[in-house]
Amino acid sequence: MKSYEELFDALLDLAFAEDIGDGDHTTLSTIPADAMGRSRLIIKEEGIVSGIDEAIHTLHRIDPEIKVEVMKKDGDVVAPGDIVFTAEGKVRSLLIAERTLLNIMQRMSGVATMTRRFQKELDGLKTKVLDTRKTTPGMRILEKKGVKDGRGSNHRMGLYDMILIKDNHIDFAGGIEKAVKRAVDYCREHGKNLKIEVEARTLDDVRKLVEMPEVDRIMLDNFTPELTREAVEIIAGRKETESSGGITLENLRSYGEAGVDFISVGALTHSVKGLDMSFKAF
Repeated sequence: MKSYEELFDALLDLAFAEDIGDGDHTTLSTIPADAMGRSRLIIKEEGIVSGIDEAIHTLHRIDPEIKVEVMKKDGDVVAPGDIVFTAEGKVRSLLIAERTLLNIMQRMSGVATMTRRFQKELDGLKTKVLDTRKTTPGMRILEKKGVKDGRGSNHRMGLYDMILIKDNHIDFAGGIEKAVKRAVDYCREHGKNLKIEVEARTLDDVRKLVEMPEVDRIMLDNFTPELTREAVEIIAGRKETESSGGITLENLRSYGEAGVDFISVGALTHSVKGLDMSFKAF
């Protein structure tokens, strides 16, 4: 597997290719090559900041000689007028990097802000908010880091680091028992030590799964809060529990109060507004 740094550099390669192309001709034609200047990252609305290291790395990919002074850290609460960092160096470099670093920080900070809002609804409960794989293609590692900065928790990163048997797998495999057995056999044959999570659609599914020692977590898919409470009572702490499907900020706490360990919310990454900020000369 590629490291976080390798994946991020690959993302930057694509971002620079689509934005810079064969050159920022506006900047190259109006700014002398030896002109020096300073810019600062200014917050324009309340939220949670995320992506500071990634923004600095973006600057240094354009120009390693840019000097940066950081005033905030990822996960901090920010308000309009807050300065996150300042950067000093060649004006051309600052201008060329501006949009890419803003796109990254705005998206990550929007995810962190949304996540903090959801997790705050669960204050006082054991339940943790999880992200999903409903992410922007190519930006998954960044969005999931934004979730962590918002005090949420990460579900699996991709298809490779956990077995998650959902309704289609169960139906195509011919039932829960067959699907779980095949997953266990597969892991044994390929030397994989992966957690196994299985989706339950009914309380009967829950009763089957709770008796399977190979299953680590039961996903309660599209259960009402009332059915969720019944399922948690059946499971009685023998498996991890996760609620998923149809969960909003308005009904989130009722699922947490039903006693589940985790609640997965696609909206943390797929329905996010970027946090407003700018990178301005001063």
